[in-house]
Amino acid sequence: MLDLKTIKIGSLIEVKWKEMKISMERTCNFLSCTENEVKTMFISDSLDTEILLRWSKLLQYDFFRFYSQHLILYSPPVGPDYHKTSSEKKSLLPQFKKNIYTREIIEFILEMISSGRKTKQQIIDEYRIPKTTLYKWISKYSIPS
Repeated sequence: MLDLKTIKIGSLIEVKWKEMKISMERTCNFLSCTENEVKTMFISDSLDTEILLRWSKLLQYDFFRFYSQHLILYSPPVGPDYHKTSSEKKSLLPQFKKNIYTREIIEFILEMISSGRKTKQQIIDEYRIPKTTLYKWISKYSIPS
């Protein structure tokens, strides 16, 4: 099971790169870098977003999703007035829904329940997943109560 609390993006990229069996030469040409620079990226905990975007394109995989899912699971709780500003101005930036759960997140949550690492109530409290949502997942994916 993947640990989304600590993201080591370089090693995740290396896994996908090996799975796709892309040559080092093609990788270096696409990223405009040397073989040593690629190997350094594989052991890096973080990468510049422009480089991460290029890796995502080369490997046809959204590596940014690891960070989005981390925010869903580990962002601090907010109060009811958090999104209100003093002037109630709308942001010029797009507003994304936070509660978009991927299949991997659902499996991660349900695996914690089925293994006994966390109770249903702990999941609801710690990850702020609505009780009805959690019980729908349990019902849909037939996890014993």
